[in-house]
Amino acid sequence: MKTIFFTTVTLLLVISNLFAGQSEKIVTLTTESGTLEGTLLIPETKAMIPAALIIAGSGSTDRDGNNPMMKNNSLKMLSTELLKNGISTLRYDKRGIGKSKNAGLKESDLRFENYIEDAKGWIKFLKHNKGFDQIIVIGHSEGSLIGMIASQEKDVDKFISIAGAGQSADKTIREQLKAQPAIVSEQSTPILNKLIQGKMVKNVPPMLTSLFRPSVQPYLISLFKYDPQKEIAKLKKPVLIVQGSTDIQVSVKDADKLAKANQKAKKQIIKGMNHILKEAELDRQKNIQTYNQPELPLKTELIKVLIDFIK
Repeated sequence: MKTIFFTTVTLLLVISNLFAGQSEKIVTLTTESGTLEGTLLIPETKAMIPAALIIAGSGSTDRDGNNPMMKNNSLKMLSTELLKNGISTLRYDKRGIGKSKNAGLKESDLRFENYIEDAKGWIKFLKHNKGFDQIIVIGHSEGSLIGMIASQEKDVDKFISIAGAGQSADKTIREQLKAQPAIVSEQSTPILNKLIQGKMVKNVPPMLTSLFRPSVQPYLISLFKYDPQKEIAKLKKPVLIVQGSTDIQVSVKDADKLAKANQKAKKQIIKGMNHILKEAELDRQKNIQTYNQPELPLKTELIKVLIDFIK
């Protein structure tokens, strides 16, 4: 495996001017492979305030919680609600996504550690701002694992996991494949076993190439190394675990596993909240319909829970 490069932080914003003028600013972070872009929201106040870094989930999800196929504005709305309550937020497009597209790496060169180092870079960015009295990391979905590892840095005061997986990704993949025809699981098992050992698999059955193509295997190997239960147990700071009861992607069992691993963490199950933080039924079709309805508001209880924990 190639050596992972580490993010080089360049603050392209004059920190002393952050609290002047508009409350929304476009900010950038320079890395060795390109520039990442984010949106910083700041309440118009001269008082010291908390700042929350919001980390999006897997795939092509952008800073607003959207992807090319679906628009729900969940993370954009989350930022706005926190701003209304006197909390500054920074959300960003991950490398290869949106305005951070030019910072993307070839699939064969991408590692999970790249996302972790990017998050650490943004944490340093916020730390350099003397107007913030605490830094909170909020990780959504896969962003939860990224966030809990980055939050092991001393500069982070609190960590919030929203809809975060409670087990390593390889175990989740195994469970999902069990719902497929038996031959799929049978052919996937030896591939997963080798990837966990850090070994590449040259001959992948055609039906499994979309999941285990050679170019994505280095990323999977790097991802499979991390167990959310072990990582959250390392956090010796306030932790909040939030999970929706109608989330069809991540279950309440995941939240239970995380809470068991870090028994000092606070766990909050929000009834009727789905994966994109909105009101939804458990019915799969109706639930998924909300993923493309940006006009739907976030669950009110979610905002209250976050505000109470942060403040």
